[in-house]
This record gives sequence, C-alpha cells and structure tokens, in this order.
Amino acid sequence: MQVTVETTEGLERRMSVQVPAARLDDEVRSRLQNLARTVRLDGFRPGKVPLKVVEKRYGGQVRNEVLSEVVQQTYGEALQEQALNPAGAPQVEVKQGLVEGDLQYEAVFEVMPDIEVQGIDSMTLERPLAEVTAADVDRVLEDLRKQRAEYEPVERAADEGDRVIVDFEGAVDGEDFPGSSGEDQPVTIGSGTMPPEFENALKGLKAGDEKDIEYSFGEDFPTQEIAGKTAVFKTRVKEVREPRPPELNDELAAAIGVQEGGLQGLRDLIQKNLESESARATQARLKEQVTEHLVQSNELTLPKALVDSEIEALQQQMKQRLQQQTGAADDRDLPAEIFEGQARRRVTLGLIMNRLIADNDIRLDHERLSQRLREMASGYEKPEEVIKQYTQNRQLMQALEINVLEDQVVDWAVEQAKITDVSMELEDLLNPSRRPDSDAATDEAGSEDDK
Repeated sequence: MQVTVETTEGLERRMSVQVPAARLDDEVRSRLQNLARTVRLDGFRPGKVPLKVVEKRYGGQVRNEVLSEVVQQTYGEALQEQALNPAGAPQVEVKQGLVEGDLQYEAVFEVMPDIEVQGIDSMTLERPLAEVTAADVDRVLEDLRKQRAEYEPVERAADEGDRVIVDFEGAVDGEDFPGSSGEDQPVTIGSGTMPPEFENALKGLKAGDEKDIEYSFGEDFPTQEIAGKTAVFKTRVKEVREPRPPELNDELAAAIGVQEGGLQGLRDLIQKNLESESARATQARLKEQVTEHLVQSNELTLPKALVDSEIEALQQQMKQRLQQQTGAADDRDLPAEIFEGQARRRVTLGLIMNRLIADNDIRLDHERLSQRLREMASGYEKPEEVIKQYTQNRQLMQALEINVLEDQVVDWAVEQAKITDVSMELEDLLNPSRRPDSDAATDEAGSEDDK
C-alpha cells in the first residue's frame, strides 16, 4: 500500500492511497467461491454452479462490496501509518480500481490541531467566600411560604405578587405566531414566568379590564419571522387573586416533608442545603474564570467539521426548547450564524480541556462520578429510576463523565493558579444576575450546561 499526504489549506489534508490489485482480487475470488457453493440458479444443482457463471452474475456486486470494505480498512491503516488524527469523516473519491487493477482513492479530511496550552502560569482567580447566615435561612423559608400560598379572588386592582388570570391574543404586523395566544393563563406578577413588560403591564388592572400590551422581541430571537419586531397582545383580565401564605410552623415543615424536628428541623435542612449550594456555586465561579482565561489565552485554528457539528447540536437544543415553550414542533431551519460564536467557543474549550487531560494524565474519578449522579438524581421524585436510566444509557453517562472530567481539570488548574479569596453575600453568590458582569456569567453558564 502506497500513501501520500498533501496539506491543502489550514487543517485540511488530501491523502492518496494506492492498494495492490491482488488484495481486492484475492478477496473477490474467495467470496465468489463461497457463493458458488451456496447459490441456487436455475439449471444447476446446489453447489455445482460454475465459478464463471457466478462471477458473471454476481462479480460486480461482490467487487463493490469488497472495494468499500477495503477502502475503510486501508483508510484506517493509512491514518495510523501517517500518524494523522482526523477531526471528522472524510470525503472519499475512488480514482481507479472500480472494475479491475490497483485501487486508488483520495480521502480529504481535516486533522485535529496541535495544541500547546498557554496561560496556565499567568492564571489568577478570585474565590468567593460566602457565609450562610440566619437571614439567608429566613429568606428561603419565606420563599417556601410563598410557593405554598393559596390564591383567593379579590375585587381590587392587581399588584406585585398577585396572580392574574388572563386571556390574550398576540400579533406581529397583524399576524399571529406560535405561542401568541392563551386562555385562562395564570400570571403571577413579579414571578418572571412571563416577560417583565407583560407582568408589569397587569399592575393596576381589575377583573374585566382590557389592555393592549406591547412586547419587543430581541434581534437574536430564534424565530426569524418575529425577531426584532414588536408584538401587541390584546389582553383581558378575568380574575385577580391575592396570595395567602401558610403560617411558619411545624405544620408547614411537615407539609414540606420534614417529619422530625418540626420547624427547627426544616431550618437545619435549609442551612445544610445552602452550604452545599454555596460550595457548588463557588466551584462554578472558579470554573467560569478558568474556562474564560483558557479561551482568551489560546487562539486555535478550529476544524470546520467540529464547529459545524456543534452548531447542529445547538440548533437541535434550541428547537427542543422552543417546542417545550410552544408545545408544537418547529421544523424551520435556524440560521447557523446565530450559533457560530458559541459553537466556536465550545469547540475551543473542548480541545483545550482534552489537551490538559492528556498532558497531565487526569483520569476520571469514578467515586466523584457516582456522587455527582446521586446528587443529580436526588432532585427527582424517583432517584433510583434516574440512576438506572443513566447507567443503562451510554450517551447520557458519557455526557456526565465529560462534565466530571472538566471539573477535575478545573481543580488541577486552580492548584496552579494564584488565588485571592473574596468575601461575598450568599445571595450574590447564588444569583449571578445580581452581579455587574451578569451577562458574561450567564452566557458561560449556559454554554457549560448544554454540553
């Protein structure tokens, strides 16, 4: 087998492979002989069909099968021989050997870039430190009361915290759009379940009132037809309900699921959970800083195949979100350019992480993986079923393994960095939107979660 490799542009390679005719001919002959012993043709007894007859009848089909298999085999052999690491599937064109003679083909593909990670020595990080106080526990208790509030109809105008039952019909340029209408829709003012403009516009309205509410969609809104446009929602208030939260007592603790210790037991549980959340949030902030520093310190040439694959994954994720929001499937293509920046960032970070894992022999911590799975499953009603679902689904488990490995890389990077501890209120730590740089924070958090 003869192999030559040419660099065409950037990471793209054109590999020419020539395979001696004997390798194909011997395999074709062997298969035809086997076929002659089993094939049934009119006029011949089983096993007595002449080889020339079998070759005339099935020779072309068998050669095509053998040729396809030999291309696959020799492509892998050639990559190994040339020490090439492809970034995606090749485009293969057979130049010679379709009928007879030596097999010659060209395979065009991209290779993974050679990476030497920069910026580790210059990494400086701020580690947030937040103490869980009694006021933090009180705030969670109050939220729990609000969540279990019963809403009773009132005759007055709607205000912050009230639940308003509305019918609405939206239109952009006089035309409706997916998710533009609703009947008996409950909107709790200040909850953030609807756009703030919509919720705030309901303040001061009473049952029976009608109002046109305007809402402008962002330029980057995924549905092109309404992106950057203003919708008008014709809204009618059907009822205003006032929240009546339960008393803060042992009965509330029992209703939440704390069977022992009453209200104090609930406070202790909240304290413990907040401390766990604080630890996770601290780790997330460190991870955010590490990943940002690594991306900024390493400008890589990226394989187009990997970027395109990541764009496709992001498009599918967005379609799933839109379907969950509207309740209807959306088969329209989302423009690739919307996702290109995020895709390039994710590919860059993935390549850097893989390089650091290989260079520093970072191996998956299986105990940490099991703990992560248990923690994640504990948030569901039937944790055992969630654990079983993951352990029996290799794709789900692999995604979790990647996430744990990334955290291990972050731990390694933190050990190399210069750390400055920064005191912070717990609420600021747990709610990135309260930070001045909240846009960057939420963008990074979102990209990490979609991996």
